[in-house]
Formats: sequence, structure tokens, C-alpha cells
Amino acid sequence: MDHVNWGVLSTARIGVEKVIPAMQQCQSGSITGLASRSLDNAQAVAAQLNIERSYGSYEAMLADPDIHAVYNPLPNHLHVPWTIKAIEAGKHVLCEKPIALDVQEAMQLQQVMQQHPDVKVMEAFMYRFHPQWQRALELVKSGAIGELRTIQTFFSYFNDDPSNIRNSAEMGGGGLMDIGCYPVSVARYLYGREPQRIIATLDIDPRFGIDRTASAIMDFGGPTATFSCSMQLSPYQRTQIVGTGGRIDIEIPFNAPPDAPTRLWLFTGSGREETVFPLCDQYTLQADAFSVAVITDSSVPTPLSDAIDNMRVIDAAVASHKAGDWVTI
Repeated sequence: MDHVNWGVLSTARIGVEKVIPAMQQCQSGSITGLASRSLDNAQAVAAQLNIERSYGSYEAMLADPDIHAVYNPLPNHLHVPWTIKAIEAGKHVLCEKPIALDVQEAMQLQQVMQQHPDVKVMEAFMYRFHPQWQRALELVKSGAIGELRTIQTFFSYFNDDPSNIRNSAEMGGGGLMDIGCYPVSVARYLYGREPQRIIATLDIDPRFGIDRTASAIMDFGGPTATFSCSMQLSPYQRTQIVGTGGRIDIEIPFNAPPDAPTRLWLFTGSGREETVFPLCDQYTLQADAFSVAVITDSSVPTPLSDAIDNMRVIDAAVASHKAGDWVTI
């Protein structure tokens, strides 16, 4: 195989508007098929996006031998069930974050993967493929800011639409699951280890039963990472990475635009150094990296174990809110 044929499960908005157009720019793969529970809908969206094949059911796409890999942007409660079905059909899977509803469900996915060692699965944390984050990690590892001591992240947007899946508790909605998973992942990525404990508080929306705002402190054995995320605040995002000798400020850490440059600032005793990154699409970079792993039969950039560890921290944050105290991870 020298080219990966991708199939997409569902016509979810994130796929149609962001991920599919980006994946269509890949060098090592292409979108070959699109599945929906309605054939008419699948055909209409496939025609709109110039996708060759359309299917009236997810099962039909998984049964197509010409589909090598699957992108799963389904609602959170369907991530594991349909990823398992895809694995059992012999398809590699790039699954949207968070990988599961909780650690137990993620472990079920791991057990199925162990029975299909030739199949690759990766959680779709696209931010890690953007050059700005690779530069940030490089600066931290090189000691450019001294010893890393704390990370502060804020991520918010406004969504109080009752029909939106992110406002459905049954579907795994809520701010912590939707966007709080990013600052958790970022902290683990930069420290290169797992937090020892966490304390968190959640503001529960009385209408939807989901956390509309979440704040937490993660303890990495002295060094910390703090974050607040919200689904019902003015849209904003920023990450500051602070060490004993300087700090890094990332302007648009997660929704880096594909059509505009992004910026990172390094502040040290020598002054401010700005890095401007050229146009790129982190979704394209992610899909290409996954496709290359499939073609070369090599490890995916972020293994399933990383997704499970991220889920473990999220579970601990929920447990901390319920207990009103620190929770050991």
C-alpha cells in the first residue's frame, strides 16, 4: 500500500466543515467514502465535497474492502462502539477526542485492539501536529525557559443550544469532555509525565445536566498545570508555559486557523522573541502522519495508551468535584 483510502463515519459538522476538506489535501491518503444513516444525506454531502463513494449505513462502509482507514467524528458516546466495529472490520481508526466516556470504556477498546494487533487506532488531538506546539515542546526540552514549573490554559466558547450534542449528558457532553481534554493533554505533553493528583470544580448547567464551566489544578509532583474551560463564556483561548527562566505564550493554541499565520512568543531575560508559523492545516498534518504510519506499518504518533491516560485524568477531575477534594490519579 502506498496510499490510504479513508472513509468517514457520519456527516458530523466537524468533519464536513473542517476535517474532511483538510484530509482531502493529504499527500498519503484521500477521502474515498462517506457514510450516513441516510443514503440521500450521504450522497448529497459526498457530492458537495467531491467524495467518490457514499453509503446509507455505517456498516456498509465498514464492509467495503477498498476502505483502509476510518475517521470517527461521531458523538462521544459512539466513539468506542463504532471504533470497535471498525477494528473488527479490519479498518484503522482515527477517532475524535475524547476517546471514550470514561477509563473503563477506553480499556474495553484497548482489549479489542490487543486482539487485532495489525490495526492502528489514534485519538485525534490535532493540535500536537501543529508546528507551534512542536516548537513549544522543543523550547521546554532545551531549557529555554529554565525549569518548567506551571502551565496555565484557558479555553472557552458559547453554546447553549438544547439540540447540540455537546449539551447532552447522555451523549457524553459537557465542557470538560469537549474542550477540557485539551489542557489536560497539553500539560501531559509538555511535562512528559502524568499528574499525581488533581482538584477540580464543575459548574453544572441545571437545564442540560452537563458541566458548562470547569476549573482544575493538576499537581505534577510540585510543578502544576491549571486550566479553566467553558461552553458558556465569551470565546477565548490561550496557553502560557512558565519556567524559572522565562515563559512561552501561544496565541491560538487549539483552533489554529489554516488560512492565517499563528504566533508564539518566548519571553526571557533577553527580551521577547516572536515566532510566526506559516500557513498550515493541523488536520491535514494529523491525517498525513496517521496515513504514513499505516503505509509503513509503524507506530502511530500518539498511542492508545496516551488516550487512556488522558481519560484517567478527566475521570479524576469529575471525582474531585464530587468529593470536593484532591483526588490521586
